[in-house]
Amino acid sequence: MWLFSAFGGLCRLRKHGRNCARLAGKLEYFCDIPVILQLGRGADCDTAGVNDHGLSYFEDYVPGATYECGSVSFDQASIVAFAKEFDPQPFHVDPVAAAAGPFGGLIASGWHTASAVMRVLVENYLAAESSLGSPGLDEVRWPHPVRPGDTLRVQATVVETRRSLSKPDRGIVKTLIEAVNAEGLPAFRGTAINFMLVRPAPSG
Repeated sequence: MWLFSAFGGLCRLRKHGRNCARLAGKLEYFCDIPVILQLGRGADCDTAGVNDHGLSYFEDYVPGATYECGSVSFDQASIVAFAKEFDPQPFHVDPVAAAAGPFGGLIASGWHTASAVMRVLVENYLAAESSLGSPGLDEVRWPHPVRPGDTLRVQATVVETRRSLSKPDRGIVKTLIEAVNAEGLPAFRGTAINFMLVRPAPSG
C-alpha cells in the first residue's frame, strides 16, 4: 500500500489495471476526483472501490455519459484454450479445420469475447464498492469475428438509470457495451443491467 499526502489528508493508493490490454498488462497508481473531494473535506479515503472514471456509486452513472474502458487482446493459444473448455466447435479449436470453415480461419468463441470484455468492465467501469451484480444482458451480439492478434477497444455508454422503488438503497443502471476492433468494426455489443448501491448519507 502506497501513501500520498494532499490537502492535509491521506490518500491510500492502490495498483489498478487501467486501460491495459490483457496480453501486455500494465499497473499504475491513481488518485481521482472523488478522492480529491474527500481530501478537501479533510477525510481519509481509500481508492480501493473507486475506478478511473470517478464512478463509485449509483448517482455517478449519468445517462448519456460514455466511457472508454480500455482494451483486450486475443492470441491463438487463448482462443483455443477457452474454446476447448467451453465452446469446442472446429472453427474455434482447430486452425486447419477453421481455414476451410465458414470464417476462413480460427476465430474466438463469442462467449470468450464476452468474458474478456467483462473483465475490462470490472476493472474500468463497474464500481467495486457499490456493484451488486446483474440479472443479465439484453441483445447480446458479436457482429464481426475476433481473430488471433485482434485487439478490441471497449466502450460503455450509460443508457438509463432509475432508483429502485422496492429497495431504496440501490439503483438500476442500464449500459450499452460495445467493443470494436482496430478497423472500427463491432465485435461485441450488448446492453447490461446492473444493480448499484446509492451513495451513503454523510455521517454526523
